[in-house]
Amino acid sequence: MSEKHLCIGLSLSPTWLNGWGWRKKDSSAERIFSADFYIELTKKAEESKLDFVFKPDALFLHPERVNISPAMGGLDPTLLMTMLAEHTSQIGLVTTVSTTFNPPYVIARQLQTLHRLSEGRAGWNIVTSIEGGDNFGHKNMPSSEERYNRAKESVDVIRRLWRSYPAEALLVDRDEGIFADKDKIHPIDYQGDFYDVRGPLNLPAHLAGELPLFQAGASDAGREFASGVASGIFAATPTIESAISYRQDLRNRAKSKGRKADDIVVLPGLSLFLGNTTAEAKALYRDAFAHLSLEQQLAMVRRILGLDLSGFAKDDKVTAAHIPHNDRQVYSKTHAELLKDYIIKNEPTVQQLLSRPEVISSAHWIIIGTVEEAAQQIEYWLDKGAMDGFIALPGGSIRSLQLFFDKLLPLLVEKGLFREEYESNTFITNLTKKKN
Repeated sequence: MSEKHLCIGLSLSPTWLNGWGWRKKDSSAERIFSADFYIELTKKAEESKLDFVFKPDALFLHPERVNISPAMGGLDPTLLMTMLAEHTSQIGLVTTVSTTFNPPYVIARQLQTLHRLSEGRAGWNIVTSIEGGDNFGHKNMPSSEERYNRAKESVDVIRRLWRSYPAEALLVDRDEGIFADKDKIHPIDYQGDFYDVRGPLNLPAHLAGELPLFQAGASDAGREFASGVASGIFAATPTIESAISYRQDLRNRAKSKGRKADDIVVLPGLSLFLGNTTAEAKALYRDAFAHLSLEQQLAMVRRILGLDLSGFAKDDKVTAAHIPHNDRQVYSKTHAELLKDYIIKNEPTVQQLLSRPEVISSAHWIIIGTVEEAAQQIEYWLDKGAMDGFIALPGGSIRSLQLFFDKLLPLLVEKGLFREEYESNTFITNLTKKKN
């Protein structure tokens, strides 16, 4: 048995509505834009002692998909987390904000506001965005390199702003008539390649300390960025081999930057299709993607790799020679690299390739089975050094979500892999204790 304790977060995106899941009467599809739905879900997560809830985000909408699925996006994550802060007291609240489309001063102020209103429980998932430029006056999305360079500078500016008005500067000394020590508050006078920011921030920092940063670096540039700034790294690792390699690489990169390897926790997304029996779980997974047509699957492969398989038979082999070698900007480097690696190592048939998670759902780790089978796989990945925890993405049906809370988490506690009580009321402290 592993002596490590898992760090577990829950995605607040309704992944149990995959495919035709939203059509089920008990799916809660009608409630995904309502406050009470997220309040109930987050309270349940806190009762289960999860480290945090997390809201991914997309700053665009594909109208052609709205008629058949909840599509992307949804409620603004930071506003949502601010509301949830009022209804919880211990669980971490990780919002998502793009550095590509938002200025550092606004990000710094909004995140510090969430941190203060939640009494030290905020976290920031830093994204550089892969789409949405035309909603912000960009005819073309900046290159991946530019987006990561901008993100690195943005984080630097934001951290300087947080430190420009430190918590100890706020005195509220009524006897002496001093509200704040002005000598401890200072401009940052920042001038860089992308930003020119004077400061200081108009809001004091929280005594809990700076809020933890999260990132999902997959490309080389992304890994370099994430390993230098993040406390938690979200990973897309569908196999244990890719997970072990990814985690070790991130830990090595962190050490090369003067950090400790344990300064970061690597958290794969985990799609859980749970059932009372293995057969039930397999049926959930099959039904979740039954709505996808062959044309949609072929279109996704073209989008990811630029590979047109429309003239292939379903039993034809796909090899490395078929992968286009050009410098076109891809939809997602994460999906592209994973799919390329799968083709090179396995030479799958077209049918096998089209059924890959990267094509039909996401590039996440998937467990399809009973609660007991899921717990065994989670413990195995932990023991093998494939992860430090995971982001739960219960899929298939609302029943998967219920089994995650009511059965799987208690079983992980019973196995000694997860906490029974919170160590602290601040997210930073709970996360730090997990890493030590």
